[in-house]
Amino acid sequence: MFNCQTKEEVHKIVRQQNVSFIQFWFTDVLGVQKVFSVTPSELEEGMTEGMGFDGSSIEGFCRIEESDMIAMPDPTTFQMISWRPSERPVARMICDILNPDGTPYQGDPRYVLKRALKKIADQGYTFYVGPELEFFYFISDKSPEFLDRGGYFDGLPVDVATDLRRQTIFALQEMGIRVEYSHHEVAPSQHEIDLRYDESLRMADKVMTYRTTVKEIARQNGFYATFMPKPVFGENGSGMHTHQSLFVGDKNAFFDGNDAYHLSAMAKHYIAGLMRHAPEITAICNQWVNSYKRLVPGYEAPVYVSWARRNRSAMIRVPMYKPGKEQATRIEFRSPDPACNPYLAFAVMLAAGLKGVEKGYELPEPIEEDIFEMKEKAREEAGIRSLPGSLYEAIVAVSASELVRETLGDHIFEKFVENKKLEWDRFRTHVSRYEIDRYLPML
Repeated sequence: MFNCQTKEEVHKIVRQQNVSFIQFWFTDVLGVQKVFSVTPSELEEGMTEGMGFDGSSIEGFCRIEESDMIAMPDPTTFQMISWRPSERPVARMICDILNPDGTPYQGDPRYVLKRALKKIADQGYTFYVGPELEFFYFISDKSPEFLDRGGYFDGLPVDVATDLRRQTIFALQEMGIRVEYSHHEVAPSQHEIDLRYDESLRMADKVMTYRTTVKEIARQNGFYATFMPKPVFGENGSGMHTHQSLFVGDKNAFFDGNDAYHLSAMAKHYIAGLMRHAPEITAICNQWVNSYKRLVPGYEAPVYVSWARRNRSAMIRVPMYKPGKEQATRIEFRSPDPACNPYLAFAVMLAAGLKGVEKGYELPEPIEEDIFEMKEKAREEAGIRSLPGSLYEAIVAVSASELVRETLGDHIFEKFVENKKLEWDRFRTHVSRYEIDRYLPML
């Protein structure tokens, strides 16, 4: 683990540790990680001027006539890649994407989050998030064949992936990522490794590192890890419950010890903002056709726009593990899944919450009963709306969202919506195995 702050510190470690290659990481609009490597001899130029690449080949970046892009590494993200051989180590840095003139590129997802964070930093706030990413281990990427039939919090001998998680935690820790705990999740072969909450830009970088590390450790052990939201019919899907709070220095702006819920007025407006804008940000937080196979009743994933304290069927929950403790007060947004782009997802969550603060949205009473068991009329009387039920519905909602357009910027907003429309069109015109099995014998 290294704690570099400057280019000079990076160069010193590269020399001392005999680093063989330095990988430059960045993400496209969909959150897919892109990587290229430079040798130590090219690092000086790479860190001073950045490294050029063809942006027209990256999803959601630019047209071929505007293809020159610069990847500028952030020295504070320098770490050794823990799963590579130690005798000739490989390091990595996460990059910001720049235009040839050195200005930030509007199509860079990391810049979207940095821009959103600057607005609140100017007001003295820091946005902390703690995402819980669930995933599955399978025998291979060819079919969803389980490693085990374990359930929630099962251990040995049922949970056969204990060692996989242990290796993954060690790898994350070596890269400076603090892990709180890990366990077997509800579905067979489903797991979770929870990271200690952090400032949201650092956490988005950690999420990208986390996903790569989980998959690579599984691969090295001959297995396959997936963050696909719903890989198996009839089993719980994988979510990314995202805990979030705003701080001013060491003071939690979401905490009020005199409130019945220990929530400040700001926290209540923030929750109300997330609730009001949840349908329009769902396409960002749940961006795949498969995401909506998870957001269905009966599998613990939230379907209805509501909030609660203990009720885990609600979309937003205020955890009560440590009631009255200021540092622990936060909200938990339960609808996102781990296959989203974390930079964009954190940015739109923050924007939705802050819109509630800015406009003073009123927070309704919490719904503590099981919403899945409520009759439709009862939900209507309680004012409970539904999240989009398909990628198509989510596209319709996000396409009309001024909040999302303003947060992402015109470039990413239009590229994202265009990509999602193409994905939906491919899906709706595909003839599935279900249709063949269901209709061919009878029609």
